[in-house]
Amino acid sequence: MAYARQGDWVQIYQVVLPAGERAPQVPPETMQVPLELKVKGFLLDEQAQIGQQVAICTLARRQLSGKLVAINPAYGVDYGLPQPELITIAGELRGLLRGEHDA
Repeated sequence: MAYARQGDWVQIYQVVLPAGERAPQVPPETMQVPLELKVKGFLLDEQAQIGQQVAICTLARRQLSGKLVAINPAYGVDYGLPQPELITIAGELRGLLRGEHDA
């Protein structure tokens, strides 16, 4: 099992609000699930492994605690599939800015 050491970049998980304790105005299906938080930061504990409760310091210098879920977590950004209507917008906008009305 991999261990994280003090100062390693890690990600923690915590439940902020359990299911049923969410704000009354949220939709019923939202009310049925907990409000969860995942945060990345630098490990403050000397050593830890996945699943342990740890403390971290975020880039904003906030100290938080939670269950260690990743060591050196990747940044996974996905904006989904390209939308055909949006692909041509840049060219159309350039044409409009040049005064081409049928762009």
